[in-house]
Amino acid sequence: MTLKSLALGVAGLLIALLVAGAGYFSLRATDRQAAAPHRLRPGDPQVLHVGARIYAQQCAACHGAKGEGQPDWRDRGPDGLLPAPPHDASGHTWHHPDEQLFAITKQGLARLINQPDYRTAMPAYDGVLSDDEIVAVLSWIKAQWPPEVRQRHDEINVQYRKSLSQ
Repeated sequence: MTLKSLALGVAGLLIALLVAGAGYFSLRATDRQAAAPHRLRPGDPQVLHVGARIYAQQCAACHGAKGEGQPDWRDRGPDGLLPAPPHDASGHTWHHPDEQLFAITKQGLARLINQPDYRTAMPAYDGVLSDDEIVAVLSWIKAQWPPEVRQRHDEINVQYRKSLSQ
C-alpha cells in the first residue's frame, strides 16, 4: 500500500464521518422542530408580514385592529357567548403556551377542552387557514406585546414543554 492510497483512504473515511455527523445533527434538528411544530416566530419579519395581513382579514373585526378585544369580554352577552377577548397585554392570550393558542385557533376551544357542547363565537380555522398561516397570525399577535410580556410568554412555553417531557 502506498502513502498516496493510504492518504486517500483516510480522507475518504473523514468525509464519510463528516457526512454522517451532518446527517445526524440535521435529523436531531428536525426532531426538535417536529416536537414543537407550532412555535411562534415574532422575530421573523416575513412571518409577521403574512400574520398582519391575515389578522386584519380574519381577526380584527372581533378582536380589534390593535388586539384590544370587545368591551366586557369577561361577561357573557345576551346570547350566552363571551365577547372576543383582547390579544394585547391586557388580555389572557399570553397566558397560554404556543401549542394551546394554535389548537384553539385551528380546532376551536370546545375541542381543546373536550367539551363538544361548549358554545363560542370563535370559529375554528381548520380548513380556512393553513398551519403556517395560523402560526403567522399568532406570531404577529405576540410581536405586539411589550417585551416583558413576551418574555413571560417565553417562560410559559418553557414550563409547558418541560411538563410534556416528564
